[in-house]
Amino acid sequence: MIKIRLARHGAKKKPFYKIVIANNKSPRDGKFIEKIGFFSPICKNRKEKIYINDDRLQYWIKQGAQFSEKTKYLIKKQKKS
Repeated sequence: MIKIRLARHGAKKKPFYKIVIANNKSPRDGKFIEKIGFFSPICKNRKEKIYINDDRLQYWIKQGAQFSEKTKYLIKKQKKS
């Protein structure tokens, strides 16, 4: 199964997440199919906090990709803003 989820990067106590398309059997920070965005929880500016490529997101949803809980929450939050 293909999942839309977060992959953690960044230094200790300074997280930075890539929003990736990955096989559900691969590890969290391991191999992924495609990077479609990023999320930076410590960023103060709301515009730079999250970015998602909507065209690629819609493509992968049509292909049957499932969201992780946190990714689903972030995408809903971004659509409201």
